[in-house]
Amino acid sequence: MPKFLNINPEIFGIDINDLSLRIVKLKKVGNNFKLVSFNEAQIKPGVIKEGAIQDEASLASIIKDACASVKGKKLGTKYAIISLPEEKSFSQVIQMPYMNHEELITAVPFEAENYIPLAIDKVYLDFQILEEHKGQNNSSHLDLMINVMPKNVVDAYVSCFKKAGLIPCILEVESQAIVRSLLRMEQKMPSMVFVDFGQTKTSFIIFSGNSIRFTCTIPVSSQQLTHAIVDGLGISFEKAEELKVKKGLETKKEDKSSDIASLISPILSDLAEQIKKYINFYQGHVSHEYFPSDGKIDKIILCGGGANLKELPDFLFKKLKIQVEVGNPLLNILPEKKNKKKSIPSEKILSYTTALGLALRGADTNLSNNHQYD
Repeated sequence: MPKFLNINPEIFGIDINDLSLRIVKLKKVGNNFKLVSFNEAQIKPGVIKEGAIQDEASLASIIKDACASVKGKKLGTKYAIISLPEEKSFSQVIQMPYMNHEELITAVPFEAENYIPLAIDKVYLDFQILEEHKGQNNSSHLDLMINVMPKNVVDAYVSCFKKAGLIPCILEVESQAIVRSLLRMEQKMPSMVFVDFGQTKTSFIIFSGNSIRFTCTIPVSSQQLTHAIVDGLGISFEKAEELKVKKGLETKKEDKSSDIASLISPILSDLAEQIKKYINFYQGHVSHEYFPSDGKIDKIILCGGGANLKELPDFLFKKLKIQVEVGNPLLNILPEKKNKKKSIPSEKILSYTTALGLALRGADTNLSNNHQYD
């Protein structure tokens, strides 16, 4: 069938943060997905600041160039699912009396005003039904996850993508794409934490049963580790980045002059403390009825470029006493033949976690029909 007659257009994913963007297009093959196209591009400091676009023209140009130079097959479509910055979003689990979807659309904004820090007319709001609790004597209620994002932030992303010649048909908060990428699709899971250790920030996500329950942004980043090495050893940023990747948290008695573990450990200890703080806060302030189990966090899954740091899972396990492992963003994707031109380099896979999660939704027509921030 010609593409112009296809009522389900092909959709690719674009993940954008302050300093880089990543593109992924997948194709559904039976119940699996195959990598079709990918690319990444750097964004100059100042174009985006803390998730808010400062220079639409520059970003639109970067997006346009990155789409035109993808590796693998040409995109062949203008339809995109794009990430919205986690640090600009607000999520909250609320309870509502049992009602149908049309009634919820009207009622949720009024209830949400009691929870969100912005005026309801200044945000876009989306909600997801987590659980239905059917009781007696009209006590039935719904647990909902509400997500809100300032309109000015969303409108800037939409405007920017249109300037790049694209159609942003779906907009999704980063945390949702991250979880989709790292879990087997359609599989109910115990309570766990996802930590996206990125270049400029860390996203913290609690997932339980079949849904995200809590998110926040932690102001600790992989780039801070590099700056600590620069300051400690008096070397260039490029050399410090190279040492960070090569040595990580490894320590060798015979090579103390280049032992960077002592330089970056204080920052990672702070990260561990903040992870612990948010886990304790959530468990202490949210009823265990929001968990399918007893509320215990069984596992922490790491992703993002910073998760490549050597010995990081062991370091965090010692601090938190919770199982820590590095995630696999290719969990739901068919393995590719070893061809560097058609495969995302192994050392960069974790950086593509969000983009892969977006592309999974874009390639799955059942998921793609559920739009957000329309």
